[in-house]
Amino acid sequence: MLVRGKIFWLKVYRQLLQPKRFAIFQACVIGLVSALAGVFLKQGVGVFGTWRVHSTEILPAWLVLPGFGLIGGLVSGWLIEKFAPEASGSGISQVKAVLGKVPMALDLRVAVVKLLSSVIALGSGLPLGREGPTLQVGAALANELSRVFPTSPDYRRQMIAAGAGAGLAAAFNAPITGVLFVVEELLQDVSGLTMGTAILASFIGAVVSRWLGGHSLTLELTALKTNFSLQEIPFYLLLGVVAGLLGALFNKGIITFLNLNRSRLRVGLPLKIGLAGLICGLVVAFLPEEFRDSAGLREVLTAGELSPKVVFVVFVVQFLLTLIAYGSGASGGLLVPPLLLGSALGYLFGIAEHNILGVTAPTTYALAGMGTFLSAVARVPITSIVIVFEMTTNFNLVLPLMIGSVVAYLVAEQVMPGSLYDLLLEWNGIHLEKDATTEGLLTNISAADVMQRRVETLSSLMTWDEAVQAFSLSQHRNFPVVEEGKVVGIVTQKDIADKASQQLGGDTLIAQVMTPAPVTVKPTATLAYVLHLLNQHDLSCLPVTEGRRLVGIITRSDIIRVEAERLSGDTNQHGPKPEPSYVVCQTRAPATGKGRLLLPLSHPQTAKTLLEIAGAIARSRNYELECLQVIIVPRSCNPEETPVQTTASDQLLRQAVQLGDSLQIPVHTQIRVAHDTAAAILETVNERHIDLVFMGWKGSTITPGRVFSRVVDTVIRQAGCDVVLAKLNGKRTFDRWLVPIAGGPNSRQAIQLLPALASLSSSPKINLCQVFQPTESTSDTTVLDKAVRFLRRKASGEVTVTPIHATSVCEAVVQCANEDNSDVIVLGASREGLLQQTIKGNIPENISRQSNCTVILVRSAKA
Repeated sequence: MLVRGKIFWLKVYRQLLQPKRFAIFQACVIGLVSALAGVFLKQGVGVFGTWRVHSTEILPAWLVLPGFGLIGGLVSGWLIEKFAPEASGSGISQVKAVLGKVPMALDLRVAVVKLLSSVIALGSGLPLGREGPTLQVGAALANELSRVFPTSPDYRRQMIAAGAGAGLAAAFNAPITGVLFVVEELLQDVSGLTMGTAILASFIGAVVSRWLGGHSLTLELTALKTNFSLQEIPFYLLLGVVAGLLGALFNKGIITFLNLNRSRLRVGLPLKIGLAGLICGLVVAFLPEEFRDSAGLREVLTAGELSPKVVFVVFVVQFLLTLIAYGSGASGGLLVPPLLLGSALGYLFGIAEHNILGVTAPTTYALAGMGTFLSAVARVPITSIVIVFEMTTNFNLVLPLMIGSVVAYLVAEQVMPGSLYDLLLEWNGIHLEKDATTEGLLTNISAADVMQRRVETLSSLMTWDEAVQAFSLSQHRNFPVVEEGKVVGIVTQKDIADKASQQLGGDTLIAQVMTPAPVTVKPTATLAYVLHLLNQHDLSCLPVTEGRRLVGIITRSDIIRVEAERLSGDTNQHGPKPEPSYVVCQTRAPATGKGRLLLPLSHPQTAKTLLEIAGAIARSRNYELECLQVIIVPRSCNPEETPVQTTASDQLLRQAVQLGDSLQIPVHTQIRVAHDTAAAILETVNERHIDLVFMGWKGSTITPGRVFSRVVDTVIRQAGCDVVLAKLNGKRTFDRWLVPIAGGPNSRQAIQLLPALASLSSSPKINLCQVFQPTESTSDTTVLDKAVRFLRRKASGEVTVTPIHATSVCEAVVQCANEDNSDVIVLGASREGLLQQTIKGNIPENISRQSNCTVILVRSAKA
């Protein structure tokens, strides 16, 4: 009986592991946990908010409301700053970044901190919504659950999107809205798996949330009469235009207040949120009691129980308080505030229409205004229409919503392009490619596109000794076993190691020790499915078969290579593995230097300036200058056999030789034909024993997951020598130098380079600055003092010192550079520090993007 039970559950488990059934099971679990999180958030905010409002009946409101706001803001900010900085803000932009394949934490830690900080912040009276936190928590829990079972990256992204949809559905009790928001804003994918999992998770999230948590954000408006007539179309068109303009202003205001808090308010996050809570509490304390509960205020507005003057005050006050609250960095959503603002704006238009035509009650306009203003802010017109419909279940609102939402979207997009969440990502230094959130690349490439067609195989009639000999003579670790051209098994290096201890006879046939009937894949299978099979069965490769005939083999390395090409934007080269580069032309000078500096050249416009800087460094260190020009050819071509034109390259390298003659430094040149620029540079570093690589950099990148670019990032990570990057501003002026000091080997390396760099000017002025936190009572300037003494001894020109107290290093450096009219900023950063990109954005790119100076970045090989 026990054996039968085990067999039964084993069959159930195997059935669940089938891809489609497993996706359904995961979507159900994700919908359930997202709903539970949403109910917890709703109940927590409700209990905390009710306590706050009831406390005003015991103590004066002017004391209670600001007190709750201040204390709640301090506690919420402390939780975020201490445990999960990623939990700051709405959460929707963070989830969108993760779905866009930007490396950012989205796990159980973020979910817990987001829940607690949101309950405290929203319960304290900050006028933000809980839909953003619920969405981020649902996505984080889905990501955590997807780690339990090995899955492909694109499959995990679809599960995260399903969790986000379930979270939003649980917040609004609106399952269709959850699905549409995933399709329209987050993932922009309508594939079967995405739609299926999102629909199922959102449905379960909404049902469980309604069952456990009541009606949530739905509006009880069955008693209200709404209608629509053709005479009102001009009013709805005008409502859409005004909402579009104000929605663009709202988005601009959010970014402006975030910038003000970052640059002007130089205190910690807890105090920022606490001050926002204090201000919101003080303002609301002197307004009518309806303002103390945002959900209740929306009900009152849509019921038409307020005068026009009060409604106007509602719009202005809620508009400004939302900007203050979100600008502080508080944890709260930005979907509910536009609904409230839209209802107030629509109500004002309804009153105007009622006084002129007298056709429709103002409440119809209040409801239509909710979707109209949301469309202008979030740029999701379809979701905006459906969310109000799901909240009211009123078909008469569909046409007004369609008119207002579409017009508002078009006007807002014309005035200020991009949704609020795209603007928030850009503010954080994250730039998603237009197709970064579309269906993943791995689902668009088949196994036939990247598989290795030349496969080493073993015959099923081979003996054990022959198989061992084949492994010893090959670099491959897996051999398909074939019989008459058909795959009958596979032998891996692990099999050889395991069987070696069994003392098998030399004449044992390989068919007796191979893994029979191996997992295979068809040539038409997508790489996403291939990766799923590799993870599910813990394999390193898969034979590719047509029927049972072997046509190729695909490994994890092949998939990694394709993903690396996607990150570089080189998505049309999915051919064979890249071959080593080939030197087609080179010149050699006498090897009289103490080391070598490598300068890759690609653009004639920047070559002269880069050569001048590299020449100054080489002359200072007594280095030889190695100039490299890389010519890229397709993967289908062999670099050694492909004919190329070298005329332009020769002209570029001739400039380097002329510079070397004028500076009296040895200059070597070479032209390489290669499949990959970064690989060619690294090959040169190893072959020519390079001591320092000096490279140009354009100053920013739009590639998700990259800080500089694929080539630069790869060289920084893999080059075993010093690396210096330069972002040029187009001006060849090197008089005023700004050098932020932070200690460590890279700061020392930057300081040691300065005398050489400063020699580019006849009268250089060097300003050393060190950024200290505002909370530091005393500033340790030991490192700063050492740098000053060194430069005054080694460098010509004036050396000054500027200690700065600020919370943001990036903002402080840029501001100092502007005030000092600096020409060049020199930064030192570690290998991982240069490549760290988080929700705060990466400092080098932000400084480069915000400053008009030339920026030079130094990374020591010792870091």
